[in-house]
Amino acid sequence: MTANLMLIAVVGVMVGAGVTLVLERSLTRILVGFVLIGNGLNVLFLVVSGPAGAAPILGLSGDPMADPLPQAMALTAIVITLGTTAFGLALAYRAWQLTGTDDVQDDLEDDLIRRRAERDEVSATFDEVDDTELPDEGYAGDATLAPEDEVPA
Repeated sequence: MTANLMLIAVVGVMVGAGVTLVLERSLTRILVGFVLIGNGLNVLFLVVSGPAGAAPILGLSGDPMADPLPQAMALTAIVITLGTTAFGLALAYRAWQLTGTDDVQDDLEDDLIRRRAERDEVSATFDEVDDTELPDEGYAGDATLAPEDEVPA
């Protein structure tokens, strides 16, 4: 059995373009990316299913039968892609209604974390351990151990 290299290239291009679009900030481009990935996977199922054959019902003909599993997987992928597309369309439409654009905005907390990381600061909720209270040797990772609680070496 030989695979059709042209269809394999089509799968690679569709999935690659879909992943690139999913990484964009526009909900419309993300939606088109999901559709491209879904269609690319459907073509992949066609390539993997092998050569065409007779209907997978026993006793109708003497020809080799087609494998029904890739067909079922392709139908399932179509339904999942349709559901994801419908949800994405509703999400993009609602975002457009509320903001007038379908671009995903930066999260304020993510921006704050990025700026703190650039300044090499810690969060206000970060508890630093005071190194002067730690024993010099035999430190087991907990500064609250009393001398009688230490584990013998």
